[in-house]
Amino acid sequence: MQIKTAEFVISNTDIKKCPDSNIPEYAFIGRSNVGKSSLINMMCNKKALAKVSGTPGKTQLINHFLINDSWHLVDLPGYGYAKISKTERKRFEKFIWQYILKREQLTALFVLIDSRLEPQKIDLEFFRKLGHKGVPFLIVFTKADKLSSSKLNKNITAYKKKLLTEWEELPKTFITSSEKGLGKDELLSYIDYVNKELV
Repeated sequence: MQIKTAEFVISNTDIKKCPDSNIPEYAFIGRSNVGKSSLINMMCNKKALAKVSGTPGKTQLINHFLINDSWHLVDLPGYGYAKISKTERKRFEKFIWQYILKREQLTALFVLIDSRLEPQKIDLEFFRKLGHKGVPFLIVFTKADKLSSSKLNKNITAYKKKLLTEWEELPKTFITSSEKGLGKDELLSYIDYVNKELV
């Protein structure tokens, strides 16, 4: 699949205000500063489609983008150590989980993981919560260009090993680099495949 058009649609904190459409939605979420906005921009061939920041927690709204006039890419706020108050964090969590659990158009949830790090407690807890709530997900390892292939394989293997202590089977995984364009074709091919299955 090639992305020919990518347009910002709406930002909000209320799923009732999400686009009133029946097209599939592919949502991206991850710990603060995992490289989510950079990945979205790389996938869509637009440098400034999603706002990139060196400050964790920049994305604070549910952002919808219309892709090829046929599906929505959804940029969700990050979870984790963003510099926000406990009250704000709870508010974020509330509307994020409302979207994940109640948005009927949500077709796939991609959880982004920084490939440079060993398994993080906060990510494992998020996976666990998705499992308890029966939400299927896919894993996207980011920033793969920032470490050697041996270290990359070691970290990914460690994640999979950790997950297999609690899960019977592993979710589909992707390895990406926003700077190198790595994983773009695989992600878009998967979305294209699912879109065709839905027709």
